[in-house]
Amino acid sequence: MRGIRVRARRRARTGPDARLTRSVAPLRNRDAALPLLPFARSSVARISVAPVVALLLALTGCAGADGSGADSSDKGREVRPPRADQPFDYQLGGAYEPPAGVRTVIRDRTADPAPGAYTICYVNAYQAQPDAVAWWQRNHPELLLHGTGGASVVDEEWQEPLLDISTEDRRDRLAHIVGGWIDGCAERGFDAVEADNLDSYLRSDGLLDRRQAAGFARLLAECAHRAGLAIGQKNAVEMSGLRDTIGFDFAVAEECARYDECGRYADAYGDRVLVVEYRRTDFTVGCREWGDRLAIVLRDRDVVPAGEPGHTNARC
Repeated sequence: MRGIRVRARRRARTGPDARLTRSVAPLRNRDAALPLLPFARSSVARISVAPVVALLLALTGCAGADGSGADSSDKGREVRPPRADQPFDYQLGGAYEPPAGVRTVIRDRTADPAPGAYTICYVNAYQAQPDAVAWWQRNHPELLLHGTGGASVVDEEWQEPLLDISTEDRRDRLAHIVGGWIDGCAERGFDAVEADNLDSYLRSDGLLDRRQAAGFARLLAECAHRAGLAIGQKNAVEMSGLRDTIGFDFAVAEECARYDECGRYADAYGDRVLVVEYRRTDFTVGCREWGDRLAIVLRDRDVVPAGEPGHTNARC
């Protein structure tokens, strides 16, 4: 099994309270607003899906963030997945006018949807942003994952404490919070959502497992659909076999050409796979092997906005 790979995403904002290491002592409280949202990593371990399916089939629906439990008809919106035959752009590092011909855009939930484009709302669903740690500590400390001696379990690479999805009650409570973000995406005019860090259990020091991750994903899918949004699987190719059980509508796959995973995503999602590559050699391979079927974009690893140094942006 190849180790967890670090993906290039927009850098999380940092500060004195955000300088974390794995299993550090709980941070002191201070005022902080809910933050911006970066991206994720994935392992390619192959898993048995039968136990996960059993858990998911036992789950109940996800209520809206206000507890209303309204479905998509209540929101007056039809769930529409993105079209792979339309060029797309990946704008997590900052919003800018999409290049000519681009019809699908992925942006952070704090940005505005791109006018005239199908816009996907990025949400960091399984981990806490560094600049939101104080908010979680103050309002929901019990929903942060704690290890030995009550220390927070932290994704070292991105300095993000993991959210505790270990019990049904905690998953339900987290779904109300993240569901509120998803509702916000819908209210502001986004068309879909991608929930990042599906694979946080791989960084949990064994305290979380894939069944719990999949169970939480199903709650988020229900939240998205009730808000009238499609929802995408972000990376974690080993979870693709659970597409129908969870309720994912499409996939966002980073570096699937580099790691020879595009076929596994395509097996699960058909042509509803949005591919991001960060090396031109992998982009060339992806375009040659998958460009007539999947939407593929080449971006710089810091996904900086157009006009800034280092910006790279190309399509097949």
